[in-house]
Amino acid sequence: MLRRILVVLGLLTAFASVASAQTVDDIIAKCNTARGGLDKIKAINTIRLTGKMTVGPGFEAPVVMLEKRPNQSKMSFTLQGMTGIQAYDGKVGWAVMPFMGKKDPEQMSADDVKEIADQSDIDGPMIDYKAKGNTVELLGKEQIEGTDAYKMKLTLKSGTVRTVYIDADSYLEIKTTGKRTVRGTETEFESTIGDYKAVDGVMFPFSIENSVTGHPEKQKITFEKIEVNPKLAADEFTMPAKTDSSAAAGATTASDAKAGDKPQPDAADPKSTSKTSTKKTTKP
Repeated sequence: MLRRILVVLGLLTAFASVASAQTVDDIIAKCNTARGGLDKIKAINTIRLTGKMTVGPGFEAPVVMLEKRPNQSKMSFTLQGMTGIQAYDGKVGWAVMPFMGKKDPEQMSADDVKEIADQSDIDGPMIDYKAKGNTVELLGKEQIEGTDAYKMKLTLKSGTVRTVYIDADSYLEIKTTGKRTVRGTETEFESTIGDYKAVDGVMFPFSIENSVTGHPEKQKITFEKIEVNPKLAADEFTMPAKTDSSAAAGATTASDAKAGDKPQPDAADPKSTSKTSTKKTTKP
């Protein structure tokens, strides 16, 4: 009798797991339909999003975001006459940050590359999530600012874990929370997504507000225009070479290093020549 009870309990547990998986897949399917359908979503090869980014009071920057299948992304923003860039070509993550005195492109840190790679899936991580090595778990329902939402635990193949909230009526994503590592420190973030509009039959959010737990400042991006399948340069996401001035500076430094390896005449030695060596200097 005990064995029979255990067998029944085992079957019920297995059935519950299957039912849960079906519920997850059903919600994702409805989400895909709400966005416009898989055919239209997968027909998108490139995206250009143009708008403005607001950080705190009084700081507003024009922003352009580009995406390209399969996993390439780029964001450019201009502030006080300087343009910053963050990009990922599918393998290499790189950035240009003139605000920090860095005018030439530099490779991102491992943490930053992981972060931008996680965000570069043009379809979204829940489409074909099993094939991508991601897992999704339904945690139940929760109210988000008075709206009933499905609470989904999304674990990416990279190990990144996010909580995604899907509007129970519209089946569109309205909020995402999770953790990210910034300069070696793990922080909790929250993204509120809204103002959906159709572009070529696919629903896109025209408003994204990001915040970090413990920081009052919020970053809000408002898109004014979203283009589907715009033509992009072949090397749009490729990390550019350093400028000629930087290369020349590097060559000069290397030349100086070689010159420094050579024995120099000693002024105190009467046998040394009267000629003195002069180091090259480069302009800042």
